Amino acid sequence: MLGRTAGGLLWMFRYLERAENTARLLDVGLRIALTRPDNASDEWASVLEAAGIRALYDQKYDTYEQGRIVDFMLRDTDNPSSALAATTAARTNARMVRTALTREAWEAVNECWMAVRNAIRGRISDRDLPDVLRLIRQQNALVRGAMHGSMLRNDAYDFSRLGTFIERADATARILDVKYYVLLPSTVPVGSSYDNVQWENVLMSVAGLRSYRHAKGAKIDAKGVAEFVILDQRMPRSLAFCYSKIVDNLGYLERDYNTRLPCHDMAADIMHTLQSRTIESIMEDGLHESILNFIAGNTRLGLQIERDYRFME
Repeated sequence: MLGRTAGGLLWMFRYLERAENTARLLDVGLRIALTRPDNASDEWASVLEAAGIRALYDQKYDTYEQGRIVDFMLRDTDNPSSALAATTAARTNARMVRTALTREAWEAVNECWMAVRNAIRGRISDRDLPDVLRLIRQQNALVRGAMHGSMLRNDAYDFSRLGTFIERADATARILDVKYYVLLPSTVPVGSSYDNVQWENVLMSVAGLRSYRHAKGAKIDAKGVAEFVILDQRMPRSLAFCYSKIVDNLGYLERDYNTRLPCHDMAADIMHTLQSRTIESIMEDGLHESILNFIAGNTRLGLQIERDYRFME
């Protein structure tokens, strides 16, 4: 496969995952704004922080108002990571690699772009926002379903999956870090109702609240949530789950091309670190520091994959 085709597939699915993560973050921000209006501005600021666009937003606005933030994250042309920009970039990449996609996968991406574009053509009212966020998530799920149901399990599929899980791991790590380190004031006692609500928000942000309760029971605390979101391989948005899939798909590429590259060793090292750690050791070393190290390693892996498979050639 040509490097440009591989890159187009990987980034197509990175952008789709980014659009869905944006919708999930906004959904959590909306829930908190409805239930805790006294802390709404702090929660909306944390949403921007988790998305990695707070500095960009601050260049344009000086207050954290729901309407402005929703518009900025969904459709603002000054935000290259908005849901509309990400979906448009995904479709652009899909057009570039059209011959590597099945008809069903291409049609799903194209319909996703059209549906999202039409839904956020204008400013979104508070009443319509939940339906719009649900539509973005559903359209992305349809693309994944079309890919799983119609594409050969070959190198095109593997690069697509790599894009999904590299982006998902980055988003999960950032959400956990922001909630733990940035949003919670040090004056808030651990175990307070506010503290517990924030950890519920972490789980809602990664679509894991119900599955957490199924796996761990009703008690929600920092240690339990961190362990679930970082180390539990049953949880499809955990760091350990994402890296199990990254290592698998890189392994299939190694087998298909009969070549082991530096990115294979990098991914294996990250996976080994996740498998060998306990949540106690992670908390002892510092959750914030551990997450920053993970994000940096995940970013390096993405760049190494681009170099190893010559995406620019």
